[in-house]
Amino acid sequence: MKKYLYILILFLGVSAVCLAVGYGITRWSVKEEKAIPNTVLATETVSEPFLAETETGETEAGTAEAANHDLENRYYLVVEDGFLLVFPRDGDRVCMYTHVPVTDFPEEEQERLRAGIWFSSMLDIFNYLESYTS
Repeated sequence: MKKYLYILILFLGVSAVCLAVGYGITRWSVKEEKAIPNTVLATETVSEPFLAETETGETEAGTAEAANHDLENRYYLVVEDGFLLVFPRDGDRVCMYTHVPVTDFPEEEQERLRAGIWFSSMLDIFNYLESYTS
């Protein structure tokens, strides 16, 4: 009976050592992820109110007509490397990577996307993508 007790204790001891070593190796091999500099995620986009600068350098809210013009053509949906990307009107940085391949669209729509399509809001882009991908 003592023989079986020693074997059980030896087995539990070796198992505990193996678990501790496995945990240590796993913990050591997992690296901390770091943020990529100058990267903007789609969830980080913030729309700013339209402001017009006066002659004195102060800012004030623009007229309704100017605000409506500002809301038109705010985002540009275009194909690059076979996937759809969203660019803001006033920048060259990518506003959103859609990971939607252009091959999911009909041929005539693929031609429009290669030329680029302007949208007034992100919601319009999401609705457009949903209408063709679902």
